[in-house]
Amino acid sequence: MYDTGDCRCCPGQNQLRASVVKTCFESEEKKMERIKPRTLSGFMELLPAAQTQFERMVSALRETYGLYGFTPLDTPVIESAEILLAKGGGETEKQIYRFTKGDSDLALRFDLTVPLAKYVALHYGELTFPFRRYQIGKVYRGERAQRGRFREFYQCDIDVIGDGKLDITNEAEIPAIIYQAFTSLGLERFKIRVNNRKILTGFYDMQGLAQQAGEIMRTVDKLDKIGEKKVQALLMEQGVSAQAAQEILDFIAITGDNQTVLAALEGYRGRSEIFDQGLEELGLVVKYLGAFGVPEDHFAVDLTIARGLDYYTGTVYETVMLDHPEIGSICSGGRYDNLAEYYTDKKLPGVGISIGLTRLFYVLGEQGYLNEGLVTAPADVLILPMTEDQTAAIAFATQLRQAGVRAQIYGEQKKFKAKMSYADKLGIPYVVFLGEEEIAQGVVKVKEMTTGEQEVFSPTQAVQTIAEVIAQRAQGKPIREKG
Repeated sequence: MYDTGDCRCCPGQNQLRASVVKTCFESEEKKMERIKPRTLSGFMELLPAAQTQFERMVSALRETYGLYGFTPLDTPVIESAEILLAKGGGETEKQIYRFTKGDSDLALRFDLTVPLAKYVALHYGELTFPFRRYQIGKVYRGERAQRGRFREFYQCDIDVIGDGKLDITNEAEIPAIIYQAFTSLGLERFKIRVNNRKILTGFYDMQGLAQQAGEIMRTVDKLDKIGEKKVQALLMEQGVSAQAAQEILDFIAITGDNQTVLAALEGYRGRSEIFDQGLEELGLVVKYLGAFGVPEDHFAVDLTIARGLDYYTGTVYETVMLDHPEIGSICSGGRYDNLAEYYTDKKLPGVGISIGLTRLFYVLGEQGYLNEGLVTAPADVLILPMTEDQTAAIAFATQLRQAGVRAQIYGEQKKFKAKMSYADKLGIPYVVFLGEEEIAQGVVKVKEMTTGEQEVFSPTQAVQTIAEVIAQRAQGKPIREKG
């Protein structure tokens, strides 16, 4: 017998045999097999409360950078591979996510500095210098995912770009911005370590090691990670004599308060022009930091700081948490002489820093530094209409929002217990009940979820009371250091 009915998974197509119908049903069942949801290794997804905490950190940083006259900037996540790999080679080329689309050779940005260089070169004639920008955005690196190390992560950068010249004051202002940024987040026990690459370059020149200066600096930059003995061994493998290697280690071991270190460096003055220039610059940075409002116990001249990247030419910075030095630098950067040399012949010196925001957030959460006392709920008030007509609830929600209070109406037809459970699970601070009795009396019943207390207010009183309490809670900082 022929079956002339339509198959339910292939509407409009007659099936001629029962066996064909069976095969089609089996095919449909196969289509319905579920794919197991998963997030790639090295990529971070946050639940709503944690995402809110992260956004608080971002907002605090944006506000800080605005105080110092920085403008926000965004650049494409995808660029021509030629643009991103202008410098090319080394770890960058190994880690970059690169792909083709049609005839285009494309790549995902691996930092925010290279896109900035392209941006400034492209828009040079339209920008006003010094150009001060901040950018908070995702970058991508195909490195091995580790605990606290991500393949997709937010970087938070600020840079000041000059046209031909850039005054040393900018190099002194950067640590002040670091201090203000971390203080606004709620961190207290951190130190900004400052040095000048010219001092190191000049010192190596005194030792007859000028040609190896860059390589030596990269090696010395590993001191915190591998220790003094291994650094000395690496230096000797690079052709540095045992005596010179020891002198290098003795030099970078000069410690004490800032004035003591600067005084010790004065003993080397007059033997290298570039050393003397670096010492002058470092002295000015230290001098200005106090005027910028940075307490002396929050910054230190540290001759071990070199930064591994060759393009740094002057002041360099690294910031560490005093209670967790094992974490390494949570903010680093420095001065460079020519930002966009691969894209333009214009000389564009600059100074900037970068915070690995995703890693910092992960580490702070792991160490218990995130402020759990902040409201992370999506609303400050949940309104429960107890009548079929929701006009009064809608009007009160509008009144709350006009006062800057986040309000949500729960209109789902569920049991009362389920509605309260919804508010409790989301951590919403207040629940407002609006039944026939409240509407008739022109009042609202407000329940404070933390204490369980209920009070009856006029709508205007309720809005004022809730707004004041929420404003007080919002004054907390995203990070709370453990006492």
